[in-house]
Amino acid sequence: MAPRQDRRPADSGLRAGRAPGARPLAGHLAAFYRTPLSFLDGLPRHGDLVEVRLGRRPVFVLCHPALVRRVLTDDRTYDRDGAHYERSRRAMGNSLATCPYADHRAQRRLMQPAFRPDHLDRYAAVMRQTIGETMDGWRHGQETDLVRELFGLATKTALRALFGADLPPAEARELHDALDTFLKGIYRQSLVPWAARLPIPANRRYARALACWRAHTTRLIDTHRAQTDDGQAADRAADRKDVLSHLLSVRMPDGTPVADDAVHDQSTALVLAGIETTAAALAWACHLLSHHPDVEEELSAEARGVLGERAATQDDLPRLPLTGRVVTETLRLYPPAWIIPRITTVETELAGLCLPAGSTVVFSPYVVHRRGDLYPEPHRFLPGRWAADEGPGGGGPGGARSGGERSGGARSGDPDRSARLRAYAPFGFGAHRCIGEEFALTEATMALATLAARWRLRAVPGVTIRPAARAVLAPERLPMYLYAR
Repeated sequence: MAPRQDRRPADSGLRAGRAPGARPLAGHLAAFYRTPLSFLDGLPRHGDLVEVRLGRRPVFVLCHPALVRRVLTDDRTYDRDGAHYERSRRAMGNSLATCPYADHRAQRRLMQPAFRPDHLDRYAAVMRQTIGETMDGWRHGQETDLVRELFGLATKTALRALFGADLPPAEARELHDALDTFLKGIYRQSLVPWAARLPIPANRRYARALACWRAHTTRLIDTHRAQTDDGQAADRAADRKDVLSHLLSVRMPDGTPVADDAVHDQSTALVLAGIETTAAALAWACHLLSHHPDVEEELSAEARGVLGERAATQDDLPRLPLTGRVVTETLRLYPPAWIIPRITTVETELAGLCLPAGSTVVFSPYVVHRRGDLYPEPHRFLPGRWAADEGPGGGGPGGARSGGERSGGARSGDPDRSARLRAYAPFGFGAHRCIGEEFALTEATMALATLAARWRLRAVPGVTIRPAARAVLAPERLPMYLYAR
């Protein structure tokens, strides 16, 4: 088949390359599993589109923002297909997070009403309540694993806001462990697909975790349905504005309700997406602040000036510009969705390289976000680099936050604003841009401001913080001392 004519300009001046260091048979598998971030960080030195090898499989990593936009906005040529998405659909169902191009538009239209601004207003009220409850339970001077604490916060928020439900603490911890095991397992299976068929302990743990996660989702749906079938609870449910209520009440174009398997698939994906990504971003923000006390003190001064001792509200966001920039810079350095594959559906050309149909193309925001030509001092935590990107009531590319501060402010020699914004993509681009972006940014900003107003973070001496090898980028653990302000 001839290469697809997608009516786009040629990738003029961009070059394809190949990563060095591939080993016989294994390729770059060891680097991808043991030190994936440092391996990815070095790829732009070898080209704008860089071929790596996972075993004998070639994988093409996008290292230039122009290629990223081309791939992520042409979902007919670069589809969510292939072995990785087949495994994901077997685990999570055919949801908005996993569906191919053919199903995406209908699913997006189905889900979009549940993320309208009036729904977000209600979600933000739930966020405020949950953030306050969680941080009220912390104790001065205690050492705590903030990964686990922030996961608990994100779990309560997501289940209350999106499903109108709560989980007892023991069940929330069980869900955390199940999702963590699943994310490690799906990442491992993506790197070494044949290993998924082996009767080894890791695969048995993965199967148990998946069953646990899906069972929790089933109980959420069954409990919700039981409430709507019950007198007064049914009256209350009619006024609810959560995603599950929407899915159970909306009608398809032909007048039929949403099929049970579709409700389950969307809910299963939302449990994961609504919890893990926000918890991961908050954990990395705390890690970065604990190593940058000057930014932490500025952040605390801003938060205390706006909030005093209370928890943040959605209305506070325009007055929390530095908080918004800290969230934006954290997502630049540590994007939770750090590796996103696509499969070519036809023969096509990228950066002058002909790719056969069925080729794997990978976008990593971690790679593009750390390009020195776009972000001077790319490995430094400099929230002020986003100070010039503010707008009315906004704060950087995230949308609802901004302002200006001393810590790493806008610097001479920065690339122009449009280039920086074109490269920033922690929530993706195009039709598949994350539907929960505003939900996640609102929760992260409110939680971080409340934390900064009330607590001082101190890293535990001698502990090295490492990212876990899994599908959502998060610290393996984050022990921290918490001191009341």
